Amino acid sequence: MVVYKQLEGKLALVAGATRGAGRGIAVELGAAGATVYVTGRTTRKQPSEYGRTTETIEETAELVTEAGGTGIAVPTDHLDHEAVKALTDRIAADHGRLDVLVNDIWGGENLFEWSKPVWEHDLANGLRMLRLGVDTHLITAHYALPLLIQQPGGLHIEVGDGTADYNAKTYRESPFYDLAKVAINRMGWAHAQDLVKHGATSVSLTPGWLRSEMMLEHFGVTEATWQDALERIPDFAISETPHFVGRAVAALAADPDKARFNGESLSSGGLAQVYGFTDLDGSKPDAWRFIEDGRPSNVEAYR
Repeated sequence: MVVYKQLEGKLALVAGATRGAGRGIAVELGAAGATVYVTGRTTRKQPSEYGRTTETIEETAELVTEAGGTGIAVPTDHLDHEAVKALTDRIAADHGRLDVLVNDIWGGENLFEWSKPVWEHDLANGLRMLRLGVDTHLITAHYALPLLIQQPGGLHIEVGDGTADYNAKTYRESPFYDLAKVAINRMGWAHAQDLVKHGATSVSLTPGWLRSEMMLEHFGVTEATWQDALERIPDFAISETPHFVGRAVAALAADPDKARFNGESLSSGGLAQVYGFTDLDGSKPDAWRFIEDGRPSNVEAYR
């Protein structure tokens, strides 16, 4: 299933769309015809604390437009209440509503300290991770969800790492990271309890093993050469492009019966089985099912 222009006339906000899943989601919403507001801290004039100047929200907006939608870049620090309020005030003034809110804000990759208990982990880094991964989502929801309930049929998505079932039974090797990712699943469920009263739907959604810009860089490969990394990490064969989770969001947003998923924890691979969309190479990688089945040697069965 490819959602050709099924979202034409729809308005989306992808909060945290500079790179990775957020960029892939924004572009695929654009490919489906939506107008997409994209936010983040890295602009062509001002990089964020990441120091990654090659990925900007302006570039993401341009990619949205090139894909067939309308991309609008709005520099936003989602910890800044006034900045988020200004963003949503602008959307309200321009359109008076919002059809899709994707909360994909993150920024904690440089704060990880794996396999350390809380008393050994740098406290400032850990608390900063929670601010970036939890507070930003709540602040954005506070200001943006009132726009989503202006008319029935709105969709709110909390993007995280790991399904609710996986995160409930698996320690994510850092007390701070663990809490941040469990919180995403819970927020998707919690907002669902409030939004259902207004005819809106809320879910949490996780990509599989994402071939983000940072992940490709980590393995010293590009999207064109990503399979070279299989010699080091054979399980990387189950990875996916950011477009795959983007297509999951577009398919869900276009589904008139999406309310059946209200409050659920979803994955890109799982939704591909429901809607029939594929990744750019025509595959349907299902990383979380692969992990839950014990990482079988026959990776192709999970693509």
